[in-house]
Amino acid sequence: MPASDLPATLNSDTHTKQLPVVEGQLDNSFATIDWQVPWLSHITQLSYISNTIEHLSRSKSQRNSLDGSNDSEGVDNVKSLDEHDTNASDINTPDTIAKVLKTAMVQQADHLHQPLPHTKPAHDHKSQTLQFVSQNALPEGEAYEHFIGTTGNIPTRDNLHDLFNGSIWLTFPKTKAMLNYYHMLEIAKQGISERRGRVRDTITVFDENGAVLVTSDASIGKALVDFDWQASLVNPRAKWDNPAQPNTSAQAVVYIFGHALLEQLVHPRKPLCAHSIVIHVAQEFFSLSLAERMSYLDDKVAEYMDTLLSNDDVKPRQLAPLPILGVPHFWAENADTGFYEDSYVFRSGRRKKDKN
Repeated sequence: MPASDLPATLNSDTHTKQLPVVEGQLDNSFATIDWQVPWLSHITQLSYISNTIEHLSRSKSQRNSLDGSNDSEGVDNVKSLDEHDTNASDINTPDTIAKVLKTAMVQQADHLHQPLPHTKPAHDHKSQTLQFVSQNALPEGEAYEHFIGTTGNIPTRDNLHDLFNGSIWLTFPKTKAMLNYYHMLEIAKQGISERRGRVRDTITVFDENGAVLVTSDASIGKALVDFDWQASLVNPRAKWDNPAQPNTSAQAVVYIFGHALLEQLVHPRKPLCAHSIVIHVAQEFFSLSLAERMSYLDDKVAEYMDTLLSNDDVKPRQLAPLPILGVPHFWAENADTGFYEDSYVFRSGRRKKDKN
């Protein structure tokens, strides 16, 4: 990674500006999130999002315990200090999770003194400013990806899946916009049908279940792709970065991209498997702050996916399987090498060599 590729220095990963209060009700599923787990540590605006979600889910629990009710309604009557969001009759008014994510996106842009992220325009569509809106804003019959590409509006429901989807939009906005761009291209070619085709299948697998292995040691990436768990995860354990104690001498780290995978990890299970790509970096990457790392990676992963998805022979198989709880420092039990002897999870496999 040449010095010229390094991102501009950011003041800090977080900021202390007083944030608008978002009021509402969230069901108890949000209270089960452990925001301290290592695989969430890279999420942009994590402190604000976690504190706000904890408050909203706690408020729901407290109200139920006080009135003895299990009523799950209430999300339709949310309020915000943003006066532009108070018109409940406006279908573009975000719901609770959309408001949390919208606030986080605006605050991040303000903090970095940057404009809000935009879509990557496909065909004759113009670039649109991204923002989170209520799921009700999505017109009936219109494809989700087409609506984002033409309006910049990201329909968002009050559930865990969309909370984590929005969190990845905040963390990897260029990459998410790139994936949506390729969805748009494919929709223009093929229309909407039950069969998505190889390009959209690959996008969906990575978008829902992807992970990014970042390494300055090419042998670790090669071993992962070759299903060599000993050479990728076990033997070089000392080279792996610990999210709780970042190390400038580390040579490998994994960041989760897939929002469905993050949702599944609310209740971790050993068999959970990500579909990963490998991004090679110079050692200087590990000297960057977390915010600088993510800014750099967003550019690099967007470039990687642009190259991958533009190939005629692209297919989901090109994403490397990675049992996610096997990532060093992700799960306490993997400190014991016996953890990796489970052949049901850490399966042997060999990729077919390209005929070319």
